[in-house]
Amino acid sequence: MSTKPKPVSEKSTIALDGSIWFSSGDQKWGSEKRMALLAAIDDEGSITAAAKRVGLSYKAAWDAVDTMNNLAGEPLVNRSTGGSRGGGATLTARARELINLYQALSREHERFMAQLAAGGGPSSRNLELIQHMMIQTSARNKLPGTVDRVVHGAVNDEVILKVGDGSEIVASITSESASNLNLHPGKRALAFIKASSIIVGLGAGSMVLSARNQLPGRIVRITQGAVNAEVSIQLDSGPTIAAMVSRDGIADMKLAEHMEVYAIFKASSVMLGVLD
Repeated sequence: MSTKPKPVSEKSTIALDGSIWFSSGDQKWGSEKRMALLAAIDDEGSITAAAKRVGLSYKAAWDAVDTMNNLAGEPLVNRSTGGSRGGGATLTARARELINLYQALSREHERFMAQLAAGGGPSSRNLELIQHMMIQTSARNKLPGTVDRVVHGAVNDEVILKVGDGSEIVASITSESASNLNLHPGKRALAFIKASSIIVGLGAGSMVLSARNQLPGRIVRITQGAVNAEVSIQLDSGPTIAAMVSRDGIADMKLAEHMEVYAIFKASSVMLGVLD
């Protein structure tokens, strides 16, 4: 959010004006575009058509949808495959609530600030979601959750975060950090995980791994690059998580869409953040 003072004249008092915008990595595009993407999906019934309409690449649109679904803790966009049109996409009631809220915030910025301070009611969940979208980080995966428990240690604490429909993410952070963040059961927090820190594992076999996080899911998309590929895994609990895998790894493991896999990462690879 940016604010700028209006010019001062003899007949006016100092007032603040502002605008609401989001950033994704090093690419700035206003929240109007992300909300426009949702609205276009609603109109077009297709993520591909919606992406073209708002001027996003196919991959950027998919990434935006995955991120918004994860931040909401529930689907904002439902996808279907097959059919005469080769599949499509529809908005959920929560997505329409979010669009309506954003439009209200754009019209009345002062009211928006008051609601941020006061919160309360169903709107507070959507306001929290918009706050989450404003956070800039280089980590590919950003998952909201609630602290379930904290296991204290001599140097490090183990923080167990509930995400999605009940999956647990374990983070190992210093006791000082846990204290500074005031982490305790019931507190809302964000887990940040780099795609390069996630290993894709197959369910078959008897390999025993030391990694604390081994979350089951299925591959929903593979985006090929010159050297590496990005594998998007929809966890059984709902959120989608991205992993970076070499092209040789994709071939050797015969990874393909709809395949059941595990997203594996160490507790030390999870960074935690809070909004207050």
